[in-house]
Amino acid sequence: MRSLVIGMFVFALAAATMAARDESVEELKSRVQNAAPQDRPKLCVQIAELQLRNADKLYRNGDAEQARAAVEDIVTYSRKARASATETKKHVKNVEIAVRKMAERLRDIKRTLSIEDQAPVEHAIQELEEIRTSLLQQMFSKEKK
Repeated sequence: MRSLVIGMFVFALAAATMAARDESVEELKSRVQNAAPQDRPKLCVQIAELQLRNADKLYRNGDAEQARAAVEDIVTYSRKARASATETKKHVKNVEIAVRKMAERLRDIKRTLSIEDQAPVEHAIQELEEIRTSLLQQMFSKEKK
């Protein structure tokens, strides 16, 4: 009986998580503008991660133009996540971790691309590394009180 209850709980949790992920990128983008400042970093990271998945799919399907637009969104929303996290001083560590993982994934994607398609991805990786560096500096700076 106990395993049945645990199984149902896990299933309900998985279903709730999948329902939350069903939101499209456009819906999330519209929510960012109206979200509370402390919620913006999480939403921006969600958008960037969704666009990372989209870019990977688009590059695999040979649609480099739309993939480049998705890569630009990754950088844009990573910047917005950094700005919101810096402004509210919340979720800075989570944003840094997410940006690091996205940069690693972009490196993996870059290795599969043709030479012509690698330049925008390399530029995005550099931008994400700059975002990470600024977040790390903020996290480990000694504030004067």
